[in-house]
Parts: sequence; C-alpha cells; structure tokens
Amino acid sequence: MAAIVAQALTKHYKDTVAVNAISFEVREGECFGFLGPNGAGKTTTMKMTYGFSPVTSGRLEVFGLDVLTRSREVRAQTGVCPQEDNLDPDFTVRKNLIVYCRYFGIDPVEAAKRADELLDFVALREKAGGPVMALSGGMKRRLVLARALLNKPKLLILDEPTTGLDPQARHVLWDKIRELRRKGVTILLTTHYMEEAAQLCDRLVIMDKAKILVKGSPAELTAKHARPTVVEVWNPPAAAEAWIKARNMPCERFGDRLYVYPDAGEALQRELVTKFNADQVIVRRGTLEDVFLRLTGRDLRE
Repeated sequence: MAAIVAQALTKHYKDTVAVNAISFEVREGECFGFLGPNGAGKTTTMKMTYGFSPVTSGRLEVFGLDVLTRSREVRAQTGVCPQEDNLDPDFTVRKNLIVYCRYFGIDPVEAAKRADELLDFVALREKAGGPVMALSGGMKRRLVLARALLNKPKLLILDEPTTGLDPQARHVLWDKIRELRRKGVTILLTTHYMEEAAQLCDRLVIMDKAKILVKGSPAELTAKHARPTVVEVWNPPAAAEAWIKARNMPCERFGDRLYVYPDAGEALQRELVTKFNADQVIVRRGTLEDVFLRLTGRDLRE
C-alpha cells in the first residue's frame, strides 16, 4: 500500500496559490524528499499532509485515510519535526517529552518509558534532567526528533531538520534518520541541502512556484538533467572565456565563475591552465545541486 497519495493537490491562501495541482505518491517505508527554493510550496504540502492546513482541492490520502475527513486518525499515525525548535523552555529535557505524551493520551508510566527509550535513541539521556536552553543546536534538533517519535508514528515528517547545524551535528541526525528508515518508518523530508537529499532520499521531487518540476531518484535526476562533466573556472581571463565560446562549448557565467560543460573535462582544464594561466579550475561530476539550479535558477529568494 502507498503511504501517501496526492492527486491534483491544491492550496490557496486568499489570492495566492501556494500549491498548484501537484500529484505524487510515496511508497511505504521510503524516504521521499521535497526540494525547492523558498516559497516553492514545500512546507505547505507538509502541513496539508498531516492535516494542519486544510486542502483547498484535490485528493490526499495517508495510509488509505482521506486527510480531509479523517485528519485526527492521520495525525495519530504521524510524527512531525517542524523547522523551528518549538520546545518548552520551562521544562527539563525529559519533561518536554513526558508532557507531550499527553496529546496522544499516553498514560504516565508508558510516557516515562517512551521518553527514556527515545532519549537513549537520540543520545540525550545524560541531559534528561537539565534545562532545554542549555542544549546545543544539534541537541535541540535531536530532542525535537525524539518528541516526533513519541506516538510511534508510521509516517515521520521532517521539515528542514538540519538547518543551521554544523557538519558533525548534521551527520549525527542523518544516522538517526537512516536508522528509522531501516525500521520501516516512512519519511517525508524537506531540505535546502542537496547533499542531504542525495544521501537520505530514495526518491524526491523538485518544486518551484507551487508546482512539481521533476520527480525521481537522486541518481535518475542527476543523470537526466545534469551534465556529466562540469568545469568550474574562477575569474576566467576574458581571452579564455572568448576561446571557450568560439568553440561552441556549452557554458554559463554566474558572478565570478564560469561553468563549462565539455565532453572532455580534464583536457579543457589543461588547455585553460597552459594557454591562459587560469589558476582556479576544477573538474567535477554533475550533481543534484546542478539539477536544482538548472531547473529553478540561481537568483536569490528570501
């Protein structure tokens, strides 16, 4: 059974179309990603999925339940890790979990048991009696993840779970997400980090301006929409750029960088270094980030 089925899913806020007739299907037990610039409709889609934001039109089912008419049952099977760390600063680390159990009607004995198990899972047991505000950013994100797991959800929604974390904290959280996936939890993930999507997602969609542009696995999307070889040239000499264009090599200029998409990357690199003394030239494979930028553009969006 599919975990999530969306058909022509639409969300309007007065005159604004936040999500425009998108369709997708999430398989049970997979990690499914949503990528897109700010304002693309990712978070709105997440909120509709667990019944927090009403659907304007279209079909949306979670584990066979119509979200529009059975949102309470959907929420009972869903854990949500929001963008913000909305923990209660007046409670200890452990009490944040125990109090949250009340929303699901979990009795106090079971609540204490689950809290301790999840503190072990996210490696925060030694912080259990301490204040939330004493936790680092990475620890707070792990505590929010633990809170999202208190009701033993079949579906876990992670809305930009590692934003603002340092690389070490990000990798720790990745390991926990992988462990949950191995246990069969279905994961819906939004992220701004292309590496995160490539590492964690079985499949994903890229959204822009309220619509889905493409869908597939990270490898499939990279193979289809990115050039296999990319040569990046920092501050290219004018003569070098003219030489490249005269040979009709596909290229793009963004700021102080020239991106060239040749058939033979290393040969081009040697030419640029020997003929034009270009001193900052790298050759790399196409990535998911190249796909993202090619489809959504490179303009900054707030």
